[in-house]
Amino acid sequence: MRKGNFAVLFAVAFAALTAALLPAAVSEPVRTDAGLLSGTDSPAAGVRMFRGIPFGAPPVGDLRWRAPQPVAKWDGVKKADKYGPVCVQPPGMGRLNVSVDLPDSPPRSEDCLYLNVWTGAASATERRPVMVWIFGGAYTEGAGSSPHNEGHALAAKGVVLVTFNYRLGPFGFLAHPELTKESEHHASGNYAVMDAIAALRWVRANIAAFGGNPDNVTIFGESAGAALSAGLVGTPEAKGLFLRAISESGAWMGLSMGPMVSRERAEEGGGRGATAIGASTAADLRAKSTDEIQKGLRGAGMIVDGWMVPEDESITFANGRQNQVDILVGSNKDEGSFVGRGPTAQQLTERLKARFGDLADQALKVYPAASDAEAATSSERAFRDEMAWHMRLYAERQAKIGKRAYLYYFAHEPPVDKDRRNLRATHTAEIPYVFNNLKPPRVYPDASSPELSSASPAEREYADKVSSYWVNFARTGDPNGKGLSTWPPIKDKATPDRVMYFGQDKMGASATPADYTTPEAFALYDAVYAKQMAGAAAARR
Repeated sequence: MRKGNFAVLFAVAFAALTAALLPAAVSEPVRTDAGLLSGTDSPAAGVRMFRGIPFGAPPVGDLRWRAPQPVAKWDGVKKADKYGPVCVQPPGMGRLNVSVDLPDSPPRSEDCLYLNVWTGAASATERRPVMVWIFGGAYTEGAGSSPHNEGHALAAKGVVLVTFNYRLGPFGFLAHPELTKESEHHASGNYAVMDAIAALRWVRANIAAFGGNPDNVTIFGESAGAALSAGLVGTPEAKGLFLRAISESGAWMGLSMGPMVSRERAEEGGGRGATAIGASTAADLRAKSTDEIQKGLRGAGMIVDGWMVPEDESITFANGRQNQVDILVGSNKDEGSFVGRGPTAQQLTERLKARFGDLADQALKVYPAASDAEAATSSERAFRDEMAWHMRLYAERQAKIGKRAYLYYFAHEPPVDKDRRNLRATHTAEIPYVFNNLKPPRVYPDASSPELSSASPAEREYADKVSSYWVNFARTGDPNGKGLSTWPPIKDKATPDRVMYFGQDKMGASATPADYTTPEAFALYDAVYAKQMAGAAAARR
């Protein structure tokens, strides 16, 4: 045999052997409704990632403050190997914003409607469960490209993972009378909600090409992302776009209790802000630069706009009108530990009297303030308890309409460097464990150590277990699985023995009332909420 022929045959044989040994991947280029895409390898063997996929036309110029429009189709194969720009947001302001402050962070732009896909599917026929992440960040920061929510580890567990950007701050949440007037739905303000729905519609139309099952989609989010997730459960505009939902530390009311803001009230704030920067019409607003809008205006967050959110979702959930989906929800033991110096005894007493009115005496028994030190502790506990109460309410409302609802309480305290303040199981602390992704920089306010966590066999095992619950829920609607402690669903009324307690050295299926919260705290918030709902009912009459 001639030397040249031998070389060719050897190359073919080696390629075939290599293909047999390596994990298979979905065939590329992948065809979407806008064009062909090629991806790139991820840190997990056999998992391909496709980054920077447009799911809406750039919302700039006349498209600023409008619902996402269709993506322009492209010819040839688009390389989906880099993240798209992140939505306009401020830097960390004295602390790290992991979406924009890292050396390799994508640039900020109003042209930011991009999503990312991680898949380990060998073919487009696999129909793997799909998980769609909605990032948090107080509606003002965050991105689908942030390192802590990269999806290779979850994709390695068998799901197709999607992250996406949504418009932030005044670009995503500005309500203004002139914007309302031009809308065919007579609505303004919830542009970020429209972005989320557009991303889910993209998933519905395209995810099968990546080996995902468009009929088995789970949305999940934390903080503001958890509120958006719950908001999507409450809106008829999202009906049929997902089968399950997860909310980590937040629901439709946000991080605490209160009526949702009306469009009219949000328009008042938007109108004042626009006047202050010299804009009285929609055209004036769109003529302003990105910087002028970012610095001069504020977003109202998710509001009752009459379209995306037709009514206060407390009413929606109370009347069983929400989408019929299974949920997994919960909060953390030390949610408010990141807040700086606590209130003095006098300050907390005044706040409780103003907040609870004729229930103030009851509130002061639950949250005593005999000294400044006691007041600081009580204030932190109140933050935690009100969040836990909201998540319990959400779970109960979904169980009441016959859907499966799983409630957790995350009490695991991650390791912290000696020179850092130990915030314990603070707000956002569960995210590295949910993503089974301990190495990246932590998202604010979590100050735990990526180095210590990722170097610890116990922490890695813990993250593997926590993430398995999330993946199992996405796969079947039941988080339980082999090698995991049993997690029972709650009934119409949540009880401590049906809360999955993610503790320090255990992952038991029960928690004592002291581990979770006190019955007196929940009784207090139940009473306050009853008054809130009675007021809403009176206003509708």
